[in-house]
Amino acid sequence: MTIDKFEQFLKIRQGLLYQYKKGDLSKDEFISQNYYSIENLGIQPFKRIDNAKKAIYNYQYYNVLAKYYQRMAHSLSRQSEIRKDYIEQANYYYYMKDKVTTQFLKLIDFKSVNAYFVKVQSHKLNGRLFEIVITDPGILIELDYFSDLNNTMDCNYVVLHSMDLSLLSLLRNEGVFSEEKRKSITDKYINEKY
Repeated sequence: MTIDKFEQFLKIRQGLLYQYKKGDLSKDEFISQNYYSIENLGIQPFKRIDNAKKAIYNYQYYNVLAKYYQRMAHSLSRQSEIRKDYIEQANYYYYMKDKVTTQFLKLIDFKSVNAYFVKVQSHKLNGRLFEIVITDPGILIELDYFSDLNNTMDCNYVVLHSMDLSLLSLLRNEGVFSEEKRKSITDKYINEKY
């Protein structure tokens, strides 16, 4: 994969995020458009994660695919074999996303990391979904794809989500997890059904 495609994907994703925040895209459209950008660019995840930008790219890559297959599964009846396949694919990509999140946090040595459970409307996610917020200016500068939209979006942080118990344990062991439940920075998105 060329760096140009990598940069292009991140810029497309930020543009789609901006459109979603403005209300020009629904959550469903946002997920679909992110998936189609991956397909159209023919991109793959990095095999070696040696910097924050590669880690965040892989996080976004796996997150997009997980959400897309989860959405596809929910659009089918519970008895559908295809639905089961989609759920398996979604779970695999969520697993890979959590794996790269762990790599990323270790890479940045848990600097400027704050994590907590988020308030959600879903009973299934309640007490399970947690948010990880990174505010280190050095990391944000390294992830310079935020800069193009900095005038129109509040990009003073990186927000990641997970339900992975081993990641939760790691965050607690590193002393960066607060047990207090908070409103998510991306509250509208995580509470909007698709």
